[in-house]
Amino acid sequence: MTTASSQPLIRLVERNPSISGAEIASELSPPPQFAHASFESYRPDPEFASQQAALDRLKEFAGAWRAAQRPGGFFSRKRPARIELPGVYLDGGFGVGKTHLLAALWHVAHGPKYFGTFIEYTALVGALGYRPSVELLRGAKLICIDEFELDDPGDTMLMTRFLGELMAGGTRVAATSNTPPNALGEGRFAASDFLREIHALSSNFETLRIDGLDYRRRDTEGHAASLAGDADVAHTAGALAERGHRVSLDGFDDVVAHLATVHPSKYVKLVAGLEFIALEGVHELSDQNAALRLVAFIDRVYDAEVPIIASGVPLDEVFAADMMSGGYRKKYLRAMSRMIALTTGELPPHD
Repeated sequence: MTTASSQPLIRLVERNPSISGAEIASELSPPPQFAHASFESYRPDPEFASQQAALDRLKEFAGAWRAAQRPGGFFSRKRPARIELPGVYLDGGFGVGKTHLLAALWHVAHGPKYFGTFIEYTALVGALGYRPSVELLRGAKLICIDEFELDDPGDTMLMTRFLGELMAGGTRVAATSNTPPNALGEGRFAASDFLREIHALSSNFETLRIDGLDYRRRDTEGHAASLAGDADVAHTAGALAERGHRVSLDGFDDVVAHLATVHPSKYVKLVAGLEFIALEGVHELSDQNAALRLVAFIDRVYDAEVPIIASGVPLDEVFAADMMSGGYRKKYLRAMSRMIALTTGELPPHD
């Protein structure tokens, strides 16, 4: 029996969103978890002095950025003694607060300003083209890049050129690199890796090392939750919709196929307004392109904090063994952690 508050079940595969360059740019802001992140709310671990040191240095970075906009700018008598580089890179393991600090910096900056993951910026360029993307972001005072990907040489070269043009126009850049959870011995990308890959811009970045407890030492083990069968997923989705929640219900294969028809820059709209995502018949993927599209989709679901209800293989087991030993291993590890969180109802601490 339906009620006045019940909602019809939604199908992701029937959503074909469009998004303009202006809309993509408007989405380049911290995700909901960091909507109110601040330097004051960051709590450095007293066991790791580098966390307080990074916090203090980022405050100086923000202060110098603001000073440059005052009459006299860097040439005033109050100019800081430290030579200010236009870029800062936060180097640290998973779960030490890099994203929090990055968002805090973004919040205190004057606009225009942009905050997004590496994937979101490359999606912007892919959707609009290189030159229109540069012109769209030209004049930005600050660009924050979370999870700078170092495993795709082509994208890394593209972003290096992209940032070089923007920094030449006075834009300041703050970045972190992607760090995989639950990967013994892979707690961080060393700063030398980051600087080597962006060699053309390396002299413009100051590195801030942030030590802390490695994410694998936290209570985050386990697997993504999976219901017994498709009927259980359909029943749960229907019950949630009856109670007034906005729920999507689709077959896993159907969603994977649909993702190939939607540009990753539009995935944010694909999940817009949803409170739950229900997937039937999850299974291991053998196609790497499909797997990478799923990674990008899960990133958007995670940012939107939409729980997933699924049947079949636990979502964190969808990546085939050969994928986990390949060049995109780090992306898959991050997605696995997020899928565990999305199906258990508890989002893990952010980077």
